[in-house]
Amino acid sequence: MELTGAEALLESLKHEGVDILFGYPGGQILPVYDALYKVKGLKHILTRHEQGAAHAADGYARATGKVGVCMATSGPGATNLVTGIATAYMDSIPMVAITGQVGTAFLGKDSFQEADVTGITQPITKHNYLVKNAADIPRIVKEAFHIARTGRPGPVVIDVAKDAQVHKIDFKYPDSVDLPGYKPNLKGHPRQIKAAFKMIDIARKPVIYAGGGVIASNAAKELLEFAEKCNIPVTTTLMGLGAFPDTHKLSLHMLGMHGTAYANYAVQECDLLIAIGARFDDRVTGHLPTFAPKAKHIHIDVDPAEIGKNIKVDVPIVGDAKQILKDLIAKVEIEKGKHDAWLEQIAEWKKKFPLTYKKDKELRPQYIIEMIDEVTGGEAIICTEVGQNQMWAAQYYKYTKPRTWISSGGLGTMGYGFPAAIGAQFGRPDAIVFDIAGDGSIQMNIQEMATAVNHKLPIKIAVLNNCYLGMVRQWQEILYEKRYSQTDMCDNPDLVKIAEAYGAAGMRITKVDEVKKALNEALKIKDRPCLLDFRVTKEENVFPFVPPGQAINEMLID
Repeated sequence: MELTGAEALLESLKHEGVDILFGYPGGQILPVYDALYKVKGLKHILTRHEQGAAHAADGYARATGKVGVCMATSGPGATNLVTGIATAYMDSIPMVAITGQVGTAFLGKDSFQEADVTGITQPITKHNYLVKNAADIPRIVKEAFHIARTGRPGPVVIDVAKDAQVHKIDFKYPDSVDLPGYKPNLKGHPRQIKAAFKMIDIARKPVIYAGGGVIASNAAKELLEFAEKCNIPVTTTLMGLGAFPDTHKLSLHMLGMHGTAYANYAVQECDLLIAIGARFDDRVTGHLPTFAPKAKHIHIDVDPAEIGKNIKVDVPIVGDAKQILKDLIAKVEIEKGKHDAWLEQIAEWKKKFPLTYKKDKELRPQYIIEMIDEVTGGEAIICTEVGQNQMWAAQYYKYTKPRTWISSGGLGTMGYGFPAAIGAQFGRPDAIVFDIAGDGSIQMNIQEMATAVNHKLPIKIAVLNNCYLGMVRQWQEILYEKRYSQTDMCDNPDLVKIAEAYGAAGMRITKVDEVKKALNEALKIKDRPCLLDFRVTKEENVFPFVPPGQAINEMLID
C-alpha cells in the first residue's frame, strides 16, 4: 500500500507492537502528528515537556519490559530529550526516541531549529539513525527496535528529515533484520560454565552480586533457584532491587555506598563473588583496589565490554543471564551444610548492623517508607527521584518482585521519578504506583502533574520535604564542615497548593501519627494523582555511608 513516510513510521511502530507513545509536537515533526490524528491503534500521551516524555517512555519500559517510545520535534525538542535518553542509556533501558529534523536541503546550514541530533546523541545511544529517504523508514524502525531490545538493551534514536516524512512509498514491513555487525552472544561458552561450576564447588564463602541485567533478561526466577540450590547469599545493586526477594533468608539487600553494612562486610570477606548482570560501578565498589580483596570473580554479562573493564575477572562468561543460570542450575550440586559457618557469620552481621534510624516523635523519612511498604503490602511499583529520597526508598521498602523498582541509577537524574511513574502507570494500569520524591527533585518536572491529571492517573507522590537538597547537604555536613552552600530550599512554594492548582489531590503531614491515615486516604483516590507533603526532619542523613575514596567496609554506620 502507498503511504507517506509519516504514515509508514506509525504503521511500522504498530508492527513492532507499540500501542502507546509519549511526546510533544513541533514544526519538523508535524507530518507525523498529522498522520497520528487519523491512525488507529496508537495512543499518544501529550506530556508537558519533552524530558517528561523521555522519562515516561523509560518508566514504561522498566515497568513492562517492552520498548518505550517517545517523540519530539527538531532542535530544542530533540535536545530536551537528551537527559532522558542518557538516563536510559546508563541503565540499559530499551527505548526508541523519534525526532523530527529539518528537510534534507536545509541540513548543515544552521537552519531554524536545526541541531545535529545524531552527533549529540551518539555517545548516549546504542545506535542512531538520520533518515533522509522515506523508503528507508520501515527497515530502520525494524532495526531500531531489534537493537533496542536485544543483547544489552538501550536507547536508539531515529531522526527523520521533514521531507522524508511527506514523500510517498510503497509500504512493506520487513520480516527480518540483517545486521552482520550486530550479533549479541546469548549462550555462555560451555568451557567457561564448567570452570565457573568448579569454582563454585570449592568456594566456602561465596556471594552472588546481582545487577539490573538479571531484571533485563527476566532471570529473577532462575536467580532464586540458583541461590537456593547452592545456598549462597545474594546482594543486589541499586538497579537490581527486586531481582531477588528482600524478604528471603539469603538476601543481603543492597551493597555499596548506601548499602547494608552486612552486604558490604560479606563482599569484603567472601572468597568467591559471582557477578550477574552487574558492571562493578564506583558506587558499588568504593575504592576499587580494595573491593572484594579476598575473592575470586565470576562475571556473567551479555555485554563483553563490561567484563574486565573495572575488575580483573577469573572466569568471564559472556551471554544471557537467564540462559547461563539455567545451565549452572542443571550442573551444580553443593554439599549440604557446606556454607553453614559462612551464613552464621552473615547472620551475626545482620543482627549487629541492621538498617536502623532514631525512632521518636520526629517525623522521619525512613518511617514513611516503612509505612508505604506496610499499607501497600510490598506490592506497589516504587519510582523515585534522586538523592536521599532514593536511598531511603531503596533501603526501607522491601522489594520482592522484579520491575517494581524504577529509579535513575547510572546518571542520577533529578526530576526522573514523577514522569517515570506516569509511564509505569500507563504500562501497568492496575498497579499501585508511588513516586518517592524530594522537595528539590519534584519541582524539576512538576509540570507533568497536568499529564497525570488529564489522564486521571492515581499516582501517589510522597514528597520527603526537608527544605534542603538533602543528599548534597549531607555531603556538605560530613565532608565540607557544614558549609551549606546553595542547598537551603526553605523558600519552596506550597506543594499542596500546586497539586491542587493542577487538579490533583494534596495533603500535608507533619506528625508521626498522621502518616498511616494519610497513606490510606491517598490509596482511596482512584481518579487523579495525590501529592503527600511530608514535613520530615530537616537534617536526617542516609546511613550507612561510604565516603568517597574509602573501601566499602569503611562505612559510617550512623
